[in-house]
Amino acid sequence: MRIALGCDHAGWEMKEDLKPFLEGLGHQIVDFGTDNQDSVDYPDYALPVAKAVAKGDLERGIVICGTGIGSSIAANKVSGIRAALCHDTFTAEMSRSHNDANILCLGGRVIDMELARRIVEVWLNTPFSGGRHARRLKKIEGIEKCGEIR
Repeated sequence: MRIALGCDHAGWEMKEDLKPFLEGLGHQIVDFGTDNQDSVDYPDYALPVAKAVAKGDLERGIVICGTGIGSSIAANKVSGIRAALCHDTFTAEMSRSHNDANILCLGGRVIDMELARRIVEVWLNTPFSGGRHARRLKKIEGIEKCGEIR
């Protein structure tokens, strides 16, 4: 799978740890930065990741900031993105199975590296279950397109 990665300064260490982990699992990584721990703004990195996933250039994305909250909010402003902030493997599984999340948001200051790797692995390996959840996603798409549930 081709995966977009992006982070701010607070997520840089985690992003750098996840790159070889993901490559070891057989995934191709496109790194949208940042490239060091100098202070930057998370929307500047969440947006290009979200755009690449929304356009279909990359299959999924992972964005990391201090808490994951800001990156999640920013990524979710892009039409077609379902960015999920996950702090454990259960929410990672549900974000894929029930919500077909296409971007995973992590908090570099909230979870440790080992847990981040487990969350990422569960998130990447969990398929969307469809069924009643597909109906709910269609409603979200309606809200996204016209501000109404259709």
